Amino acid sequence: MIKNILRGIRAYVGTFKLISKLGLWKYFGVPMAISFLTAILIGVSAWGLSDNLGAFISKVWFWEWGAETFKTISEFIGALIIIALGLILYRHIVMALSAPFMSPVSEKIEKHLYGVDNIDHSHRNTTNAGQLWRGIRLNVRNLLMELMITIPIILIGFIPVIGIASSILLFLVQSYYAGFGNMDYTLERHFKYAESIQFVKRNRGLAIGNGMVFMLVLLIPVVGIILVLPLSVTAASTETLRVLENHKTTQRVSNIL
Repeated sequence: MIKNILRGIRAYVGTFKLISKLGLWKYFGVPMAISFLTAILIGVSAWGLSDNLGAFISKVWFWEWGAETFKTISEFIGALIIIALGLILYRHIVMALSAPFMSPVSEKIEKHLYGVDNIDHSHRNTTNAGQLWRGIRLNVRNLLMELMITIPIILIGFIPVIGIASSILLFLVQSYYAGFGNMDYTLERHFKYAESIQFVKRNRGLAIGNGMVFMLVLLIPVVGIILVLPLSVTAASTETLRVLENHKTTQRVSNIL
């Protein structure tokens, strides 16, 4: 697991160079715009809802003493919850809508690394509409799964001391599903929907490693929102393709033996 996480992180090395070499920046224009506009929309919504959620949480405190202090803490907690849920929603919206634009990027990287002949004989036939539908389907599924895991983690975070561990766990969960979405831009050409889910489960370390950098890049004001998809998708594509190619090589050797 740790070894694969490190591989997922190291895959980011050289992404800028590869994107420029293959002329991939033009494919990221629309996804960058989607990412930027979605971030603004969710950010504005979070700003307005955090106070309301904080006021709702503060009603739990029935006593007069310490009411103001608890209200301040409630507003802070409300903001954290909104930010956490906002990040989850942001990622899945952007990844779902960007699917038709990210698949060609992954395919060009595959052709560059392994040649045209390797592509022509191993791909599933997909369309832009099919890629978009798969992206929406996968991200709705991942969104529901992530929320089911995230909400209990947030609640556990209210417990003193344990709250620190919950923050780390929350980061790892979000990283996993971020990497999951990035990897599927490559997997959709090779596997059916259910097969892709099983592939990522077997290689969850790669997903977490890729997603960890994804989440950290998002923390960079403005620039992070714009660059996060080009960097993470390129890194996920190169590492996912490496695993797929190793699997094909193993199968060929097994067939010969």
